[in-house]
Amino acid sequence: MTDYATLGPGIDGMTDARARDVMARVARTFGIATRLLPGDLRRDVRRLYLVLRTLDDLVDHADRDRAGARERLAQVERWARGGSAHGPEAAILADLVRRHPRFPRDAVVDLCAGLRADLEGPRLATDAELDHYCYCVAGTVGRMMAALLGVTPGREAEADRAARALGAAMQRTNILRDIVEDAARGRVYLPAARLAAHGIVATPETLAALSGWDPGARAALLREQIALADADYAAGLAGVRLLQRGRWAVTAAAVLYREILRQIERDGLGRSARRAVVPRHRKVALLLGLPRALA
Repeated sequence: MTDYATLGPGIDGMTDARARDVMARVARTFGIATRLLPGDLRRDVRRLYLVLRTLDDLVDHADRDRAGARERLAQVERWARGGSAHGPEAAILADLVRRHPRFPRDAVVDLCAGLRADLEGPRLATDAELDHYCYCVAGTVGRMMAALLGVTPGREAEADRAARALGAAMQRTNILRDIVEDAARGRVYLPAARLAAHGIVATPETLAALSGWDPGARAALLREQIALADADYAAGLAGVRLLQRGRWAVTAAAVLYREILRQIERDGLGRSARRAVVPRHRKVALLLGLPRALA
């Protein structure tokens, strides 16, 4: 991994090249949306994504170096709590704060808590625990993005609620798209109580066999979870008007990501074990429809 801990002029170029590469490879939907941002803001959003993706990858592959993953998270959290910026991720965040003073350090602390939960292999018992997890790993990201984009003065609290909701919506979408993949890594994000209500045992082995569930129970559970995600999307999109910049980009990202839910429905609500992927032609159609949607 490139060491970009010191953000001098030369390192800036290395950081931005890496950020562009990572987004192009693993975040195509967000990459499309970021192209709608002004150049300076696009750079900062890509840098933030690089930090978030790096931390997420460290956690996902912690079996290779669990102690190293914990230390990198600790470096970021120490900075977020007011310490010096040691480590590449903390250095990038500190640089962002210099240009965006309203950047919420407390959101970074909460993010680290959520990622540490992932390190231990999450087991969520209740809907409230899932709500909290979605805030920690994604609602926090919504808050960070709002700080970069700026919000209407005097409407900060309303914008914050919308940012949390939109982040949570995207995380709920991730969870529903990746049920089988996550289960193969020993991770169960759907709450045990919710699964039990549909007669499903909350174990990785059970969730990995998604396509073999009772069709009625599977469809009922997924419809229920999709409805929760859709409600969060609605709340998040309602707050886009409060952003000072990047409204089109945020709307595009939300609309494209929300379409994964529709793809899950088109794929038969888990009848197929394959990961839901929105076809490129559908993404183009959605983007072309944005002017009417925003009118």
